Amino acid sequence: MNYVAEIRSQGSFELGASSTGQYAHLATFENNSVWNNRRDRNVAEYVPHVHNASLQVVRNASIDPVKYLMKYFSIKADQETLADVQHVAEDISRLEEAVANVKGREAAITARINPPAFILKRYADEFWNQVGVSLSPITVPYPRYTFRYTSAGGNSGQASSIERNTPTLDALSATLVEKIRWAKSAVGQRALMTVRLRGQIKEHDLYTCLQCSVSVAAEPHLLLEVDHIHPVSKGGLSTPENLQTLCWRCNRSKGAKVVA
Repeated sequence: MNYVAEIRSQGSFELGASSTGQYAHLATFENNSVWNNRRDRNVAEYVPHVHNASLQVVRNASIDPVKYLMKYFSIKADQETLADVQHVAEDISRLEEAVANVKGREAAITARINPPAFILKRYADEFWNQVGVSLSPITVPYPRYTFRYTSAGGNSGQASSIERNTPTLDALSATLVEKIRWAKSAVGQRALMTVRLRGQIKEHDLYTCLQCSVSVAAEPHLLLEVDHIHPVSKGGLSTPENLQTLCWRCNRSKGAKVVA
């Protein structure tokens, strides 16, 4: 739980917002039509993750979501934004691993006790209380960015949504790197640290911390991270030969130091 608490306290999960309707609260709106067939079921929503747009924009966003996400939610193709995207991607990835870790622990406890299925389905809270295990519910914050069209009369509406999950963040990072062409900068190198690359490094290192030698084989619920041997802040690259697997405690103790 310390690992999760660290991510929650230091993590960054916000990225981009729509400015449409930011001052809508200053005005009042009333549909005073007298038609018997007045239809105003659909009402525009003004929140940071919703962009009210034309029907064509909504449809185009479903075809090219990353392009339209950047254009209408103020995600700029610059070094600062790339750093923010990478930070969010790393925090999301770490939290996903923490969630999987907790689920694995829960499954291991359940397998040892082997309670009837209906107990877990109907009396899960009572079961865990009797066992004496307190499992903190962990969720990964995946904001949804929505492009919404609402007709003038409110009788029709369409929407296209993009979930800001790991695949979306990886695609966004790749797009930003291509646009600003700073692949050799520190933020560019961090942007290359995709979930797929992290998985390859962990597999290559046999899911073992190369500093303290503890492994998933010995400790099934070990939390592992991928570290730059030569830090990117000091010119290190996101290449396999400069990456290593460390447990999260060893990674925190190493920080940005260059270890011989």
